[in-house]
Amino acid sequence: QLQLVESGGGLVQPGGSLRLSCAASGFTLDDYAITWFRQAPGKEREGVSCISEGGRTNYVDSVKGRFTISRDNTKNTVSLQMNSLKPEDTAVYYCAAVSSAFSAYCPMSGNFESWGQGTQVTVSS
Repeated sequence: QLQLVESGGGLVQPGGSLRLSCAASGFTLDDYAITWFRQAPGKEREGVSCISEGGRTNYVDSVKGRFTISRDNTKNTVSLQMNSLKPEDTAVYYCAAVSSAFSAYCPMSGNFESWGQGTQVTVSS
């Protein structure tokens, strides 16, 4: 059974930083593309960042230069470092995993094989 668990969310002031972590059990994360999504109240879920099996990354325009996605294969985790946070970054953040025959596959939407339960990020003064 593929399970993902997010952690690292919380309350932070504008301009602050948080580091989210996505941990896997039952499978090896480096065999999958991992995407971080977020959903704010009343808004559709959006893809924030992805990392392919081969290490290719992608970001939604609103977080480019502020967020960094990375893998730690020794810990079987994928992290999302979020800097210069803004109130509009407030949302529940989810990680999701999908396998592909293409090592550069880095989806920002679509069908995924496993989802985490989400972690709340609130940016407020």
